[in-house]
Amino acid sequence: MTERSELDDLDGDTLREECGVFGILGHPEAATLTALGLHALQHRGQEAAGIVSFDGAQFHSERQLGLVGDHFTNPETIRRLPGSMAMGHVRYSTTGETILRNVQPLFAELAVGGIAIAHNGNFTNGLTLRRKLIADGAICQSTSDTEVVLHLIARSRRQGSGERFMDAIRHLEGAFSLVAMTRTKLIGARDANGIRPLVLGDLDGRPIFASETCALDIIGAKFVRDVENGEVVVCEIQPDGRITIDSYRLLPQRRERICLFEYVYFARPDSVVAGRGVYGVRKRSGANLAHEAPVEADVVVPVPDGGTPAAIGFAQASGIPFELGIIRNHYVGRTFIEPTQSIRAFGVKLKHSANRAEIEGKRVVLVDDSIVRGTTSLKLVQMIRDAGAREVHFRVASPMITHSDYYGIDTPDPEKLLANQHHDLGDMCRFIGADSLAFLSIDGLYDAVGGEPRNALAPQFTDHYFTGEYPTTLTDLDGRRKNEPKTLSLLREAG
Repeated sequence: MTERSELDDLDGDTLREECGVFGILGHPEAATLTALGLHALQHRGQEAAGIVSFDGAQFHSERQLGLVGDHFTNPETIRRLPGSMAMGHVRYSTTGETILRNVQPLFAELAVGGIAIAHNGNFTNGLTLRRKLIADGAICQSTSDTEVVLHLIARSRRQGSGERFMDAIRHLEGAFSLVAMTRTKLIGARDANGIRPLVLGDLDGRPIFASETCALDIIGAKFVRDVENGEVVVCEIQPDGRITIDSYRLLPQRRERICLFEYVYFARPDSVVAGRGVYGVRKRSGANLAHEAPVEADVVVPVPDGGTPAAIGFAQASGIPFELGIIRNHYVGRTFIEPTQSIRAFGVKLKHSANRAEIEGKRVVLVDDSIVRGTTSLKLVQMIRDAGAREVHFRVASPMITHSDYYGIDTPDPEKLLANQHHDLGDMCRFIGADSLAFLSIDGLYDAVGGEPRNALAPQFTDHYFTGEYPTTLTDLDGRRKNEPKTLSLLREAG
């Protein structure tokens, strides 16, 4: 398996969230609602989508490469997914080729009956578990760490699929939100730290699991609560048709530490994550940034779409007018840039165009949500200069990204991160070609999300990409640094 080339992506200088999950129990249009839920979660993964349904007698599976709308808006596809229970998954693969066998939900027939499973996140001991399972005779059909869970369920000595599922997740480390479906149950689970989000919803008495609240909104469902960190929620159709919901606390009790990047970048702005509106958090981040790094300028311009809420907050706090100085083309997909290097050479201009009328002759504050490699930032700065800006001041509504992630975010190796390569802010500023550069402080981000500075002794959120302080053990990484390129590649082929 090889590293993904930067040329495979139009703007490879971004972070990627790998997955979104959705499941519903007891609704006659379960597959249709699942497709709509996945459509709302499309931002969490654009390379593949899958749905599994159960009609009371057998399971049905449709897994496809591409967007949800490319396949699951087709009535014929939905007709192949009958039943009153269904679950689905959208995926972004982080390394290697996207292949159908890795597309989730994964399904297997076990001694206790069929089970489908999908997850968002990454098991930091997934490679270790996989190697042990293979050594014990297991045959793996995919390179997704989600398959490890199926093997653990199959090998459990507990009675029933639900008991086996709960037994299996006790072996998992890292970050995960899991959804599983059996003949009578829909199950949701979160890791002990609650790094990845998962919510419980309700549609006319039918329970739903989803990665974000925006997936509930699209189908008119109501938000019930977050699945708690370390919790397993089992929704089951009883023989008399009633649906029961039971909660189990199986994993070690720890403080919830939701991933900060859910607020900075990944979650949709209209979602509510752990009780906090994402859009409001991003605006407060921009306002805090304006107070921490003031600048004399004529116009605040967001890098769309991720930087827009922060730029609004920056403009309101600073009193500098907000303008859409960059226009984004939403109709450029990854496949468009496959043919030739001559097309790729246009770089960010395929997705972003300068709005010269709002930029020419002005001192511009360019606001983005984050900087990863810095290659896109330097192109955007040059594009703004080419449009006639007198000055370009770059402001970033999150701290410097200095460390890689192993919990379900596709980050480059540390030596490819701009803030890891250039420890001096001046060097980074010169690299991207701006007149000035500033990042939001870690306390400023914590204040925007939780209303208080970071507690250094007991951090309130997962923030290792900024601080290097990982909240869990990294079993697969420890002791394997001599083979780091290969190991990191395997570690990032996650759910």
